[in-house]
Amino acid sequence: MAKISQHMLSDVTKLPGVQLGDYFLQFELEEPRDSVQEIARRELRETPEIVKPAVEELRRLLEADKDLLVPLDRDAWLIRFLRPCKFYPESAYALIKRYYAFKVKHHKQYDGLTPSKEQNIFNQNVLRVLPNRDQLGRRVLVLELGKKWNHSKCSLDEVFKGCVLFLEAAMLEPETQICGAVVIFDMDGLSMQQVWQFTPQFAKRIVDWLQESIPLRIKGLYIINQPYIFNMVFQLFKPLLREKLRSRIVFMGSDRELLYKYISPKCLPDCYGGTLSIPNVTGPQWLELLMICDTEFAAINNYGYKKK
Repeated sequence: MAKISQHMLSDVTKLPGVQLGDYFLQFELEEPRDSVQEIARRELRETPEIVKPAVEELRRLLEADKDLLVPLDRDAWLIRFLRPCKFYPESAYALIKRYYAFKVKHHKQYDGLTPSKEQNIFNQNVLRVLPNRDQLGRRVLVLELGKKWNHSKCSLDEVFKGCVLFLEAAMLEPETQICGAVVIFDMDGLSMQQVWQFTPQFAKRIVDWLQESIPLRIKGLYIINQPYIFNMVFQLFKPLLREKLRSRIVFMGSDRELLYKYISPKCLPDCYGGTLSIPNVTGPQWLELLMICDTEFAAINNYGYKKK
């Protein structure tokens, strides 16, 4: 029980889980496996002699900042921001400020954001996470923004909010904090009407979010099954991308061998030519899981820049 409470900001005592056939899907809040701790040491400088002073220094920087309200007493929360910054406290402090400044700037999307208020995007089933991690321990988010997406029933703003909810949940998991996440954009059947939904303002928000504001290691953005007209969408994003993020975007079309270079077929469902034996998790099943955490999302919303 202590394990759950140290990662959660609310009083959620039962770890959310959903039974899928023989497979039990739940958030993974336990300590990272040895192999993942090794990745943390190698890639993030995560050793006891670095972690402890980094946590203390980050806490000191935040205590001195009178504009921010944050859970200073939660080491796990501080570590959540230190990991993507390789345990440099000044960088983590800057990330926390950008994370909350972004929420203020886009308050229309963030105010009161909880799974129970955003059920539509999950029920549309265009957004899901694979039930397993990939071969590198990363979470895999799948967005199907082609023929499955009915833009008259579900706006891009809702898609964005659904992604925020998923990634906030992923940020709770120590292994995801260390290994990161990848996103598959399945653009099969993208239509001209859908292309028109993408605006320069939306593109800027997404790129700012991914490059500046998200305390999670986004290790790859994989565009699959894209028709030619997807180029029009990408042109909105391209000028805003810095080299680091641009280098992680891979256009794969229908080339499955290229996809397998990045994600092992053992970790992919059969709809992508994989051999994953775990049942697929639908949007509504993910919603069921996230709804158990509704109070946690409400607690997350309580922190940030103090209202002037």
